[in-house]
Amino acid sequence: MSHALFHYPKQAAFERVLPKNKIYEHAKPSSALREQFIRQIDKIVWQYKLSPETVNLPARPAVPEIQIFSIALKMPELSEDVLRCIDQAIPLPIFYQLTFEDRIKVKAAYKRPSDADASKWVIDGYFETDWQLSDTERVELPVALDLAGLYEQMLRRIMPLPPRAGETLKAQVERLGQIHSKQNECRKMEARLHKEQQFNRKVELNAQLRNLKKQLETLTS
Repeated sequence: MSHALFHYPKQAAFERVLPKNKIYEHAKPSSALREQFIRQIDKIVWQYKLSPETVNLPARPAVPEIQIFSIALKMPELSEDVLRCIDQAIPLPIFYQLTFEDRIKVKAAYKRPSDADASKWVIDGYFETDWQLSDTERVELPVALDLAGLYEQMLRRIMPLPPRAGETLKAQVERLGQIHSKQNECRKMEARLHKEQQFNRKVELNAQLRNLKKQLETLTS
């Protein structure tokens, strides 16, 4: 997985603390979800805004701006439901820099305006880097022609597999989603196989598992 800790330009700095109740106003989380916010998050800082004014790249309808949020965590885990809640409250692409003690990881969902209604945003699967030391050297932002191109390259840096030749970002996200669900199916099938006593049933499950693994191979190659 290539490097996704970027050195953001000074003029893009926004540095505003984002109060949790501002998110609650927009996303209307359940009380259980609010509990998770309180238990897991120490502070949210809206750190950078990558926009035509700050990075000198033209906006595109799907990517008018890119936001960088820093979230200081109280524990090494953050529920995806919490991130989804923030993503629902703010209809723009967001990259999260999660920090815990002296470590940092980058996480983001593929966000795009809905094909059916451009005023609504679709939040597809989340991708993340491994934890790294907070003082890991940062790299320059990828070179791009517009904000949509920049977003695509930034997001691809945190995806577990590289794109196929000519694969669009949307197609790559869909393929990674299929891989994820096939892997889950494989795990369940292996567990069932492990428990199964009947020989005939074992043979049948084995054949199904081989078939699933073949499908996985096709998706990952």
